[in-house]
Amino acid sequence: MRPRIALLDASHDDPNTPRNFCRELDADVARFDVVDREFPDHEAFDGLVVTGSRASVYWDEPWIDETRAFVRDALDCGLPALGVCWGHQLLADALGGTVEPMGEYELGYRTVRHSGADIFDGVPEAFTVFTTHSDAVTELPADAELIAENDYGIHGFRHGNVYGLQSHPEYDPETAEDVVRGKDHLPEERIESVCAGITDEAYDDARPAKNVFDNFCRTVRRGRAAPADD
Repeated sequence: MRPRIALLDASHDDPNTPRNFCRELDADVARFDVVDREFPDHEAFDGLVVTGSRASVYWDEPWIDETRAFVRDALDCGLPALGVCWGHQLLADALGGTVEPMGEYELGYRTVRHSGADIFDGVPEAFTVFTTHSDAVTELPADAELIAENDYGIHGFRHGNVYGLQSHPEYDPETAEDVVRGKDHLPEERIESVCAGITDEAYDDARPAKNVFDNFCRTVRRGRAAPADD
């Protein structure tokens, strides 16, 4: 039976976001717009995925506070979770880690190295993936394991059955270019340079990173099969 995954969509109604995650997740996915403060009954789902966002997790906004509180409750109940970009930062924050502004922007296809954690089964140790962020997890939660990094810093952590990934393995080229061209606060020459790097070849190089979604669904299925008192 396909697992049931709650998609906590923090993308401010970006249509690319549900399209990308529904394509990549081998699961029955139900979307909840957390910016509009929609939250599921987490007991009705086998796992949750938290998306990217143009927000920062440290902003003082009610929907962010409510999303953090919901996530903490779900994790306390043992629900497997995957956070991507902002979602990675939110999971780290909810578990007691630290998120801070970087003072710079990581943008475009980049190389990240992983430690061999199970979420990266089938992904080369040094892998290509699309990135777009100016905040970062600077201190991991207690008992969390660093599982990915590059020269910009922490790119992934594991805390039991909770995983955070700073990059965007779900992106297709259309999404990547839409996101880059939306960065109108960056110099035009940088935007054009990054867009020039969004090629079929770069996307093909990034395809192995998509294995993280099948690996996460496998974790969710294992959690679903476990006895309730495990």
